[in-house]
Amino acid sequence: MKIVLIGGTGLIGSQMAKLLSEQHEVIAASPKTGVNTLTKEGLEKALEKADVVVDVSNSPSFADDDVMDFFKTSTSNIVAACKKAGVKHLIILSVVGTAQLQESGYFRAKQVQEDLIRASGLPYTIVQATQFFEFAGSIAYMCTVDGKVMLSNSLSQPIASIDVATFMSQTALQPPANATQEIGGPQEIALDQWISQYLKAVQKPMKVVTDSDALYSGAGLKERSLVPESPVFLGSIHYVNWIKEQENKS
Repeated sequence: MKIVLIGGTGLIGSQMAKLLSEQHEVIAASPKTGVNTLTKEGLEKALEKADVVVDVSNSPSFADDDVMDFFKTSTSNIVAACKKAGVKHLIILSVVGTAQLQESGYFRAKQVQEDLIRASGLPYTIVQATQFFEFAGSIAYMCTVDGKVMLSNSLSQPIASIDVATFMSQTALQPPANATQEIGGPQEIALDQWISQYLKAVQKPMKVVTDSDALYSGAGLKERSLVPESPVFLGSIHYVNWIKEQENKS
């Protein structure tokens, strides 16, 4: 089976490549390997005779206009190339809560990406994942106002990236669901508590201020905006164990 990983040199894609390459032909497609989904450079060639295409790419800029242009253009080009190549299964990685967080430019763009896939006529699976453990630092930075980390106490259910890569790899070997599937971590935790744990573990002297009205990527949160409603998979790695392992590595 030939599997093309769009964004295959990134966090999720590189781990998927390791998991799949022993038994399948895997192409890690990214600008680093000469494949650009915005300009179409190398895209059709990479997809020749591909059975499955998995898009785990992300926008290099999260500015509203940039991220919308990225997902709209990239996804449209991928869909067209998949149709030309006769791809049997197109899979994309999206985010739990996308439909509820449309005040955010990023989530509006992810919604457009999902809608393009559903309307493509291609056999597909949309996987919505919760926040990755690895993104705790980015969340803290994104939510910092005047030196304080302003966070809601809404629930989150973060997941290790290797758990995401494992599920995505399994999905690539399964028939298309032609539906959206949600995945998350093994336990729910308030967003402010999770990021507080991270900052303590990495010894960053930043104060977390709990504010139920604090915005997340420009959108307000309800209690369960960031947790899956009906998860088909829950990761096995707990955050407290994962962060300890990261400390031991450093």
